[in-house]
Amino acid sequence: MTPDEAARSLEGLSLQELREAWRNHGFGAPPRLRAPDLLRRCLAWLIQTKAYGGISPELRRQLRGEGRLGDGLETGARIVREWAGVRHEVEVMEGGGYLYAGRRWTSLSPIAFEITGTKWNGPAFFGLRRSGKQ
Repeated sequence: MTPDEAARSLEGLSLQELREAWRNHGFGAPPRLRAPDLLRRCLAWLIQTKAYGGISPELRRQLRGEGRLGDGLETGARIVREWAGVRHEVEVMEGGGYLYAGRRWTSLSPIAFEITGTKWNGPAFFGLRRSGKQ
């Protein structure tokens, strides 16, 4: 049976049968998911990645947002926002971090929280996206 056929064979299995299939495929204890469809999809993905290989480390970094420099901004770019009459400046660092107030940050969102005291989508706060609080 090919990995694709094995994944298709999961259709119609009950939650208990899916958990047993999880163990039989050697993935250890199944997660405590209660939605058969979600467990089925997770198991199918594991079967296929075991056979064909998973996501490359580079793609994994991209999906996590690592490796991007400041939402497409180049190293050294400065992001400026005025809040409550105070000018705040963030520098995009090499390797994807940010420099604000003498500290290195991995994301703009905690910087926005540091400035405002409330949770923000960092890129939206700094005007790099249209969505967010205005």
